[in-house]
Amino acid sequence: MRFFGAGDLRYVILQQIAEKPSHGYEIIKSIQERLGGTYAPSPGVVYPMLTMLEEMGHATVVSDGARKLYTITEEGSKSLAENKSMVEAIFARMDRTRSEQGSDRAPQIERAVENFRMALRMKKGPLTTEQIHAITDIIDAAAKQIERA
Repeated sequence: MRFFGAGDLRYVILQQIAEKPSHGYEIIKSIQERLGGTYAPSPGVVYPMLTMLEEMGHATVVSDGARKLYTITEEGSKSLAENKSMVEAIFARMDRTRSEQGSDRAPQIERAVENFRMALRMKKGPLTTEQIHAITDIIDAAAKQIERA
């Protein structure tokens, strides 16, 4: 699913780091939550965009352990201000998408479900019988806990 038009994601990311310096993963999850779990940009799109913003002088990056923390620059703030109506339109579209297509579940639950799906997708290749039993036991136990919550 392609949610953002050309250049839209750049402004979404700039707006997010203007509000709060963030790591790439936080940006991805924030966008996903803003859209009610209906879409999350891939790391293969977000991280190159962050690098591009840094190269354009719109963002700075500081190493935060093994991760990078991105912050907007004065030049990035200027770009946001110059494109304010477009940025507002992008965020309005995101909010409409969330209300129209999003589920009734809290965005935190949507994020957790997506993390669960990702964990299962990462278990590629042949699994041993023990691994299959362990995974199904975990899933069954989680389902029972959710039913009783």
